[in-house]
Amino acid sequence: MLKYISAPEGTESAGFLASVEWGTMLYSLFIFILLFLLLRKFAFGPLMKVMEERQEKISADIATAEENRLEAQRLLSEQEAALEAARADAKQILDNARATSEKQAEQIIQTAKQEIEQSKKVARAEIEREKEQAVEALRAQVGSLSVMLATKVIEKELDAQQQEKLIENYLKEVGNKQ
Repeated sequence: MLKYISAPEGTESAGFLASVEWGTMLYSLFIFILLFLLLRKFAFGPLMKVMEERQEKISADIATAEENRLEAQRLLSEQEAALEAARADAKQILDNARATSEKQAEQIIQTAKQEIEQSKKVARAEIEREKEQAVEALRAQVGSLSVMLATKVIEKELDAQQQEKLIENYLKEVGNKQ
């Protein structure tokens, strides 16, 4: 809404326009236009240029920040994928190590069982050999004692009672040596 300035009481509006100094008003308008043109050329132009550069810089910074954010998201995704792959590899390695250790433990147990069986066989063979040697030694002693007994019998002609005593003594002697 426009309001008109009313002239003071007792004056008319035609008188108001007459009291304006047109020269001063035109001079003021000329100075204003001149000042506006000078400001436009020397102040508004560089100021607008600075504002545009600032706007471009801010736009570029926003674009760079967005690119950096997208790059960071991509790198994060890659890192997460790499981490998952590393976890899977670690699990695979642990599973392989566990399976290998179980196989090695089973092989060690089998080897130990085989060695124990081999040791048992060797010990049995050794016992059997020693037993045969003992039997052989006993036979040899029995043979030599038989020869000695026969020699004694031949040297003496003995009656039946003496022969039985001699055999009993011989058997006692053989029993003590075993």
